[in-house]
Amino acid sequence: MSLKQSAILLVLAGALVAGGYLLFGGWDRMAKTEAASETGGAPMVSIDLPKTLSAAAQAGKRLFDANCISCHGPNAVGQEELGPPLVHIIYEPGHHGDESFQRAVALGVRAHHWRFGNMAPVEGLSRDDVALIVAYIRELQRANGIN
Repeated sequence: MSLKQSAILLVLAGALVAGGYLLFGGWDRMAKTEAASETGGAPMVSIDLPKTLSAAAQAGKRLFDANCISCHGPNAVGQEELGPPLVHIIYEPGHHGDESFQRAVALGVRAHHWRFGNMAPVEGLSRDDVALIVAYIRELQRANGIN
């Protein structure tokens, strides 16, 4: 392979990587996350907190706070310009079942209900971790009449 062919292949590979990153909202999401970390996204909904959380939901809250809060806000209330509230009728179990959350974390999500851009996959969470996060979200939802 000539030097010219190698250079063309390198440019094409770079374009594919950049295109994939743009397609899945990487730069836009990163810029929004950085901007909101400086200004803090305003909560999108107000919710009632459950009086108590099950042990699974308590563990899920810790995982949520470590992995999800930067976009979805404290107690999953969403953050303007960053990420949607998960305590919302759109995410009721009959519309977004527990497996939807598993797939979102593992594979990412193309924007379809909100205008936040695509959600990238979340690295480092097991299916068991996500199940605990979902237990937390479901308890928040039930405390707010979303069953």
